[in-house]
Amino acid sequence: MDGDFRTSFVRAPSSLKQHPALVLNADYRPLSYYPLSLWPWQEAVKAAWLDRVDIVAEYDEVVRSPSTEIRIPSVVVLKDYVKPQKRVAFTRFNLFLRDEFCCQYCGAKGDLTFDHVIPRARGGVTSWENVVAACSKCNLRKGSRSLMQCGMNLRKPPRQPGAEQLRNLGRKFPPNHLHETWVDFLYWDAELES
Repeated sequence: MDGDFRTSFVRAPSSLKQHPALVLNADYRPLSYYPLSLWPWQEAVKAAWLDRVDIVAEYDEVVRSPSTEIRIPSVVVLKDYVKPQKRVAFTRFNLFLRDEFCCQYCGAKGDLTFDHVIPRARGGVTSWENVVAACSKCNLRKGSRSLMQCGMNLRKPPRQPGAEQLRNLGRKFPPNHLHETWVDFLYWDAELES
């Protein structure tokens, strides 16, 4: 019995693990949209305590120390502006984001790999301009042949995306959970419908 009490006392309540804070740059835009810039509540409280962020919105839940009680931040804004990166890293994730998580041959979503448009066996390089997202079925069908040889077409030509383009694409893929206090900060610069 004593051991059960001790472990339940030492562990953080599971409800507190479910309170991430949306992190905004000093211009009140998220640091990133996809993945959405989130901190665990502990990091948000620590940053607020160290005066690195301002708390813009809070959850109803509180955390306590012997001398302090603070509501858990749900949205924080950095006090110092972080300059967004201009260069986009060539990663599998960014490639899939550029291609909007769908096969560039048939448009299928899910079970994605990547394919060299000009196969490496034929001198094709691994670059933004030669690699596309492809479903396993299309990738296998194309093999190491050219598009003309296999009778396949690309939905759009592969190009290197800009950082702003990827940020805008990321907005199309919201996370599974959006807290009500985040919505105003996620889409405030989106074009309004008339």
